Amino acid sequence: MTTERIGPPLIAGEREMLRAFLDYHRATLAMKCDGLSDEDLRRQSMPPSTLSLLGLVRHMAEVERTWFRRVINSEDIPLVWSDEGDYQAAYDASAATRSEAFDAWQAEVGHSRRIEESAESLDVTARQPSWGEDVSLRLVMLHLIHEYARHAGHADLLREGIDGTVGA
Repeated sequence: MTTERIGPPLIAGEREMLRAFLDYHRATLAMKCDGLSDEDLRRQSMPPSTLSLLGLVRHMAEVERTWFRRVINSEDIPLVWSDEGDYQAAYDASAATRSEAFDAWQAEVGHSRRIEESAESLDVTARQPSWGEDVSLRLVMLHLIHEYARHAGHADLLREGIDGTVGA
């Protein structure tokens, strides 16, 4: 499978620009995983870290779920991989498969897109319980762009360590 990644527009309204950058970074993570076996995707960076490409995909499923469904949509649902709220559990992908991780991640991205698209504006606010403050949809979208961009750097290093592929 080859991921299609579309560059964000150079000129657009704020919401369209945020959507485009978020989708660009989502696609970047998927691209870093293209063409690899489950074993390669589970390969950990260096002991004692459990960081792997599949772990990053699982982590981003949790991030999408938390910010869009649990915060913006106020859904009372557990994390995908931890009923106890342990965000680190997603990183341990030692027994995970591409199918399991990507199905969960893509489902959460789908929910996120629907929630964002149905929101009246970027000024919609909701309570972020762990911060004890209200946050806007705008902040959530910017935060996810930041999360994906940050983890894309990790994905670059992981992929290079697996097969030497660098860039983009």
